Amino acid sequence: MDFTNLGRTGLSVSRLVLGTMNFGSHTGEDDSHAIMDRAHEHGINFFDTANRYGGGPGHWGDTEAIIGRWFAQGGERRERTVLATKLYGVMDEWPNYGKLSAVNIRRACDESLRRLQTDHIDLYQMHHIDRDTPWDEIWQAMEVLTTQGKILYVGSSNFAGWNIAQANEIASSRHYLGLVSEQSIYNLLTREIELEVLPACMEFGLGLIAWSPLHGGLLGGVLAKERTDGARRREGRAKETLRKNRKRIAAYEGLAESLGEAPAAVGLAWLLARPGVTGPIIGPRTAEQLEDSVRAVELTLDDETLDALDEIFPGYQPAPEHYAW
Repeated sequence: MDFTNLGRTGLSVSRLVLGTMNFGSHTGEDDSHAIMDRAHEHGINFFDTANRYGGGPGHWGDTEAIIGRWFAQGGERRERTVLATKLYGVMDEWPNYGKLSAVNIRRACDESLRRLQTDHIDLYQMHHIDRDTPWDEIWQAMEVLTTQGKILYVGSSNFAGWNIAQANEIASSRHYLGLVSEQSIYNLLTREIELEVLPACMEFGLGLIAWSPLHGGLLGGVLAKERTDGARRREGRAKETLRKNRKRIAAYEGLAESLGEAPAAVGLAWLLARPGVTGPIIGPRTAEQLEDSVRAVELTLDDETLDALDEIFPGYQPAPEHYAW
């Protein structure tokens, strides 16, 4: 496994991030524990979760609890893991059980620590921008958690570029480290963050963590799977996205085949080659899917292949060059 520093910090994290969103909702606890053990065997030390993961109302927090019971087994499982979780989503119908008020930041952190059976969170991420809470309140609450030793670093998720700039300028005025990472959707089909979010991350020293790196499986060999029995049926937005992009996805799968590689490995390797990217989040439902993803770290795409991918899935220049000149 390859490792890199998370943004401008000295924290060393694996280039692949184990996403746990399926744990509890699509993957049972025993299988989830086996996947986490196997991830450590591969050298993956960076695990991502959220307080809302687990399967909907009545099951929010189940994923954190599954991870907590895995940590409780010992064997340095917690010590060898860089643990990232998130807060923002409503956890209860009663007021102040969601978003980023100081009250909810304190409550959500304590509840995550209890479920995770740990005394600290390495990376505490805001799952969404809170337009109703001032940054001074948010940073004061995060500073208290840092002083208490309950969190070490703060990250964002789904922020705009100007949100990142505003957050870190205010943090700097408070002599606080501020955001060290941003978690955004980023893949060959969805490249809008190249306009402003990715440049903001690079300017302010945030590591970019890419979620949905295969666009819900559409970049994982979907057309080849269609030709086999048991292919997953797609509905709604996924079905429409596939319809609109079928020719491009066919060209992409053909390119992967010419390289002798699985499409998923090519899509992940492309992200690993992008400037500013710490790593993609892989969210395996099975141990087999984890094994398939690890190949990406061993795969280096040459310039000709990278150019061919840009021709199939054109990206963006940073703003304002993309639309101004």
